[in-house]
Amino acid sequence: MFDSHCHWDFDDFTPDRSMILDHCLKKEVLALCIPGTTQARWHSIIHLTESTHSIVCYCALGLHPYFIDEHHPDHLDTLEQHLVQRPEHLIAVGEIGLDFYLGHLDRDQQESLFRAQVKIAQAHKLPIILHARKSHDQILKILRELHFQECGIVHAWSGSEQQANRFIAMGFKLGFGGAITYPRATKLRHLATTLPLTCLVLETDAPDMAPAAFKGQRNSPEYLPLILDELCQLRPESAEIIARQTTQNTMDVLRIQSSKMP
Repeated sequence: MFDSHCHWDFDDFTPDRSMILDHCLKKEVLALCIPGTTQARWHSIIHLTESTHSIVCYCALGLHPYFIDEHHPDHLDTLEQHLVQRPEHLIAVGEIGLDFYLGHLDRDQQESLFRAQVKIAQAHKLPIILHARKSHDQILKILRELHFQECGIVHAWSGSEQQANRFIAMGFKLGFGGAITYPRATKLRHLATTLPLTCLVLETDAPDMAPAAFKGQRNSPEYLPLILDELCQLRPESAEIIARQTTQNTMDVLRIQSSKMP
């Protein structure tokens, strides 16, 4: 299995990274992608991808809208420099996007930063990893205005079926994680049931968004099988088929060759 969105660089994992990796291996979680949040964390993210050998770690670099007050214009220049030098495991620009759920985040600032990063991804012909909260239509509008063609993943899908189909039509995959394990998430669970399997990727968003079995606790990539188990309850396909297809979906959209996977 491939955890398409895990903040493995966060300090929450410092005490027991090695043990978690052992658990991941035993549960057949063999690859993960670490999305960037702030410029200050990019170095540690790249270091983790280069120093982790028990499972395959890929990464994306980007400026997350939640931390808008921490970002500076020169961080975009630094992003460009990293992409020019491109370490082997740097495969996308992200986590980028718009968060209209949190009212204190300035929308104009967010949109300006998002547009700049989409243009950078386009220039380097890289996919993007999207953060979208109450902002799916505006993100779609901007991507169309900029004629973005490189596709990517909309992480932690929370939009409507109509919005899902619009992103899928643009070549995006949709990330499903711990939220689908909560029975009250009826609309999300319905989408996880009805959308084509070829459009879905698995994610934990660890250390956040823990599945119901670990509500209120630190999430972990070792819990990815719980997302798979829930999809098996919702969909007609077997666990083997869902695991294989969602892994392939992640590899396809992030352009990872099979020779680079365990």
